[in-house]
Amino acid sequence: MALPVQEQAKYWGIASAVFLVALWGIGDIILPFVLGGAIAYFLDPVADRLEAWGFSRAAATTIITLVAILIFVILVLAVVPTLVAQATSLIQITPQLASDLQSFLTQRFPQLLEPDSAVSQTLAAIGQQVQEKGGALLQTALTSAASLINVVVLLVIVPVVAFYLLLDWDNMIAKINSLLPLDHAPVIRKLAGEIDQTLAAFVRGMGTVCLILGTYYAIALMLVGLQFGLVVGFIAGLITFIPYVGALVGGALAIGLGLFQFWGDWVSLGLVAGIFGLGQVIEGNVLTPKLVGSSVGLHPVWLIFALSLFGTLFGFVGMLVAVPVAAAIGVLVRYVADQYKASRLYKGIAGKED
Repeated sequence: MALPVQEQAKYWGIASAVFLVALWGIGDIILPFVLGGAIAYFLDPVADRLEAWGFSRAAATTIITLVAILIFVILVLAVVPTLVAQATSLIQITPQLASDLQSFLTQRFPQLLEPDSAVSQTLAAIGQQVQEKGGALLQTALTSAASLINVVVLLVIVPVVAFYLLLDWDNMIAKINSLLPLDHAPVIRKLAGEIDQTLAAFVRGMGTVCLILGTYYAIALMLVGLQFGLVVGFIAGLITFIPYVGALVGGALAIGLGLFQFWGDWVSLGLVAGIFGLGQVIEGNVLTPKLVGSSVGLHPVWLIFALSLFGTLFGFVGMLVAVPVAAAIGVLVRYVADQYKASRLYKGIAGKED
């Protein structure tokens, strides 16, 4: 005999509360397992494709791991040092950029920047603050990141967790499927499939879009000769998951830096602007339709709200689980809305007569 609806709601409510409390209390401890699970989820389709080509699950997982190690070594040796060096140089040169901007505005628009004007004093204060605190800010950020995600977690625990989860992913899914309550198993499987489809379309799709666009922006800007092209491309690619924001922020940063570096060289400035214009065309017409699709069901505003809320409540781990939880809530809300529209509460007497 199935449990009454009130009893089921109570048990599911308790389970949700326990999950949130555990997330809040042991967030730092479960961080490597969340990261490892996210990596395994992202790479599971690759393992499935290798299995379809005749490899065993163990062989597919080993191949993926070796390729990932190779890519990681290449990044560490070739990209990361340049990225850190450019980011450090950008912070160090920011006071000079502020001074150059003040001089440019003074020459072109002297009426806006009188020596005692508020704008002039503000620019001077910004330059001084960045000069005094820029290095300390970078050092603090690096120290905080090192304390949050230490080298052992990054280089040992996360890859090991990801390897074993990827190796046993299909078995785990089958085991969970066998434990579903029989009365509700069909509905749970249906909702889980929709959640997986939403996550696959967004996380895997948008992750690939961010990677492709970030690489494109970085390489193109460096070929044009922009001094901090790698940093700008990295930033633009990282926030591409928010529609238009990646291109706007990256384009404004690149053009702003280009104005100081290429002033008078309008061809180079036009190339910088054209790189981001072309990136938007490629993203909107090729990458996003092909890799993400048009019916993800995860609105950007809802995504930003979930990231902000979970990040504030649960820190870095909360931001990692924000997207899956947002996708799950979105699917559940749509399911409840469909059930409501099919109910007597929505149709009323007119629906009964039809």
